[in-house]
Amino acid sequence: MPLRQLSDPDHLPALDRRYAIERPALGLGAGDPPPRILLLYGSLRERSFSRLCVEEAARLLQFFGCETRIYDPSALPLPDQVAGDDHPAVHELRELSMWSEGHVWCSPERHGQVTGIIKTQIDHLPLSIGGMRPTQGRTLAVMQVSAGSQSFNSVNTLRVLGRWMRMVTIPNQSSVAKAFQEFDDAGRMKPSSYYDRIVDVMEELVRFTVLLRPHVVQLVDRYSERKEAGVLIDPTTDLSSIATARV
Repeated sequence: MPLRQLSDPDHLPALDRRYAIERPALGLGAGDPPPRILLLYGSLRERSFSRLCVEEAARLLQFFGCETRIYDPSALPLPDQVAGDDHPAVHELRELSMWSEGHVWCSPERHGQVTGIIKTQIDHLPLSIGGMRPTQGRTLAVMQVSAGSQSFNSVNTLRVLGRWMRMVTIPNQSSVAKAFQEFDDAGRMKPSSYYDRIVDVMEELVRFTVLLRPHVVQLVDRYSERKEAGVLIDPTTDLSSIATARV
């Protein structure tokens, strides 16, 4: 199964727990069951900084009470490479997206843009499969790592992709400049303002995910799709029609 195993999930050396709220979404909605978050990264290098960032994000999300899964794209074929996308890695990615309530996408900046690895994963996620929606209505947090000075090219593109996938992309984002300086030999992120921003982004993702939980079905209910499927509105049960009816 193409999942990354998270080492030391409870070890957060860069987090100052005196300032950390363990349940940031408390009071915004039901926190049980734990929010389910899928994390995608965009490099296959042995020391992949986008993967290391995603692993730090996953540890934080678990600290905040979430269930996380990190997809390993190393076995994923290119889109249309396999007839009908009938490949175990493609099936697994789509099943994980269906399982999720929110996503985290992290890409390196390469030639001023996202990598083909992250784009391939997103390209394998259709808007709908047999009436089911792998991405629509889910929350999304975007992050990027850079080899040089800080930029926002990759996160800006990931926002465009998230909007196209009809996801609720949260306002905050993370961009880690000179990522090779931000991790120790064990692959753990050092304390820094970059790490603090990732904490901020994960806090916000948890809040938005819990806040939107009761409304996901309504958020993806569309006139054009009802019309195409021939789903008529019954005015006797349509609460919005009742509420706006003239007396």
